[in-house]
Amino acid sequence: MPLLKFDVITGRNDQELRTILDTTHQAMVEAFEVPATDRYQSVTQHRPAEMVLEDTGLGFRRSDKVVVLTVISRRRTEPQKQKFYRLLAERLHEKCGLSPDDLIVSIVENSDADWSFGHGRAQFLTNELS
Repeated sequence: MPLLKFDVITGRNDQELRTILDTTHQAMVEAFEVPATDRYQSVTQHRPAEMVLEDTGLGFRRSDKVVVLTVISRRRTEPQKQKFYRLLAERLHEKCGLSPDDLIVSIVENSDADWSFGHGRAQFLTNELS
């Protein structure tokens, strides 16, 4: 059920974006142990001046290929989150050539009452989903 929101700088072609989305989905399925059909992703593209992403003093060198990923999800364990971060950085580097310096991830947790997948119902609460 995680909702993945990608913020990137304009300039990638459709295939590059699709590879980023597919690779991220595969890492999420493996790390969070969610069904492969739980896929909710959106991409917002920005002009370079619309994204200011500094290194927080850690020495990262950001490029125009930076990806900011916000994951909105039910609660996940710390080991699951760490596995996701690691798999995602490794696989995006391998499949997309994305530098690990260009990956920023934030996970925002919520509860079952915070999800409605349609029809005006909270499917986790009505037991339509588990």
